[in-house]
Amino acid sequence: MTFDVITMGRVGVDIYPLQTNTRLPDVRTFGKFLGGSAANVAVAAARHGRRAALVSRTGTDPFGEYLHRALRDFGVDDRWVTPVAGPPTPVTFCEIFPPDDFPIYFYRYPTAPDLQIHTEELDLDAIRAARVFWVTGTGLCQEPSRSAHLAALAARGPVPPGGGTTVFDLDYRAVFWPSRERAREVYQQALPYATVAVGNLDECLTAVGEDEPHAAAEALLAAGVTLAVVKQGPKGVLARTPTQTVEVPPVEVDVVNGIGAGDGFGGALVHGLLAGWPLERVLRFANAAGAIVASKLECSSAMPTTDEVLAVLGRDANAGGGVTHG
Repeated sequence: MTFDVITMGRVGVDIYPLQTNTRLPDVRTFGKFLGGSAANVAVAAARHGRRAALVSRTGTDPFGEYLHRALRDFGVDDRWVTPVAGPPTPVTFCEIFPPDDFPIYFYRYPTAPDLQIHTEELDLDAIRAARVFWVTGTGLCQEPSRSAHLAALAARGPVPPGGGTTVFDLDYRAVFWPSRERAREVYQQALPYATVAVGNLDECLTAVGEDEPHAAAEALLAAGVTLAVVKQGPKGVLARTPTQTVEVPPVEVDVVNGIGAGDGFGGALVHGLLAGWPLERVLRFANAAGAIVASKLECSSAMPTTDEVLAVLGRDANAGGGVTHG
């Protein structure tokens, strides 16, 4: 089977409070959800009808069993999600203070199973054949995962076979790295193999040393990608190719939990790129998908279907408000 998208990287269990505006010491009830950026993007793509698979690892514990069950329930192929003896399946807690404060607490130290991906375990033929291959910056933060990610990227090459797309989700979380400078050094090794780079302004600063949107996009293009997508939160999204610049405003929603919005955006971006849509349409669709997730408490189970995104676009006054420059 050739997959529409294979994602590689973090998977875990999100333990999210069912009370908002409440600090963790005072929370009384929690919900359990599939989590992890790479897993969520695969779920989001599957919700749009795409054949999706995840390359990752879990602990040999009940939470690992739960993640396999959840992935399958969401329609994500889990054949390359393998068990690791030793480190437990990671859990992540957060606090929810809408509209823009969502502290995250990761329990994945000194390592996590998804950072124990080994190069020799990879199905490089499947990775080469995938129409889209998606990696995240978190997967580069530790060995052996770093070498495995770089080997997978190298297997696809700077120009993926069959006109495929390789997406580097810049996904920088300072807690996983000794310094921003070390992360930038490793990101610079990965960028030449990516055709698309996606990140917010802080992640762009990590990757290329720029956090002004246009300068960041230009630097990402100079690093080798052919599409740079710069997420600007309430200012919308900027995307640049060597010949085109597109700016799209945000979709307004009442934010409940913004943590999973980027993953919903990512899965929708994959869908739009695979569909061959014009860039402005891809960005408007991805923006709306991310907004829908931000309006919900959970992440993975909040990923919208294509019809749900189109319904939001149909009633949003900004749906046609993108600005395109040749």
